[in-house]
Amino acid sequence: MSRPVIGITTYVEPARYTVWELDTALLPFMYVEQVVRAGGQPVLLPPAGEPGPVAARLDGLVLAGGGDIDPARYGEQPHERTGYVRNFRDDAEFALLTAALERGVPYLGVCRGLQVLNVALGGSLHQHLPDVVGHTGHSPAPGVFGHLPVRPAPGSRLAKALGAEPVEVPHYHHQAVNRLGRGLTVTATAGDGTVEAVELDGHPFALAVQWHPEAAADCALFEALVAAC
Repeated sequence: MSRPVIGITTYVEPARYTVWELDTALLPFMYVEQVVRAGGQPVLLPPAGEPGPVAARLDGLVLAGGGDIDPARYGEQPHERTGYVRNFRDDAEFALLTAALERGVPYLGVCRGLQVLNVALGGSLHQHLPDVVGHTGHSPAPGVFGHLPVRPAPGSRLAKALGAEPVEVPHYHHQAVNRLGRGLTVTATAGDGTVEAVELDGHPFALAVQWHPEAAADCALFEALVAAC
């Protein structure tokens, strides 16, 4: 049996490697490793060209983490801590996600991938979560994952993959869902009430988490995605 083709979106950022320092389409290799480990064939999708039609050629889609979405997309001015906004990436990923959802392509959103899903469906974001929850546990220091438990909702796809008991997961986010998008159901929260996972009602498999499963010891969510493919 051939591996299902799983598209993973990429960042475009300045990067240094060997003798070069250039703008680079890049992705933490953990995503690639997790997709392969789960039985999929990863294909990287840079935010360029016309990404929407690519959805028809994918068996599954992962929207990876990254910088903040332009708050104008949900009708707000930027908070002073909103940063790393890349409008070209927003344009590409919103188009790709919309096409994938219309075709029923199995979808896993990671961190920013949850936020893109929520905003695409009319939701909004808390632009700086510490202002809301009063602590920095979801993003304790630059380049350092926080480790907080989340509670999956019984009966959800998430609970089927991870179990219904609280599970500690790696966090690195300073934004989160505020107003919930149309058709979404919250399927995990943190102890402070932060929305940590959502699923799209009526879709064969559309699950998004606010944490970083690519950095987890297991590959349960990637296995669930590949199984849905």
